[in-house]
Amino acid sequence: VQLQACGGGLVQAGGSLRLSCAASGRTFSDYGMGWFRQAPGLEREFVAAISRFGLTALYEDSVKDRFTISRDNAKNTVYLQMGNLSPEDTAVYYCAATQYRLDRRTSVYNYWGQGTQVTVSS
Repeated sequence: VQLQACGGGLVQAGGSLRLSCAASGRTFSDYGMGWFRQAPGLEREFVAAISRFGLTALYEDSVKDRFTISRDNAKNTVYLQMGNLSPEDTAVYYCAATQYRLDRRTSVYNYWGQGTQVTVSS
């Protein structure tokens, strides 16, 4: 499956952004979807994940009250709505797909998008 993420940009602290990730090439509902992020000099970290039909979602603790992951299987797209952004959220955000059980580990995800930059100014 090919993944194309978009929606990043520059936003002030306290602002919002919505990331989108469009999938193609395979049956989208066969995959659990995740969002990860990587700040300069740091390892890629889990942000959120959603099950194949959107019934289950996982969040990293620091975002769970601010971010919402969702998906539209008819549009082959997964979203990450981000609110109350802080400079600590600055990173390249990646979407990823897994054929396995929903998980926070990067190693579980088979396919990755190219990333979209999110920069939050103070």
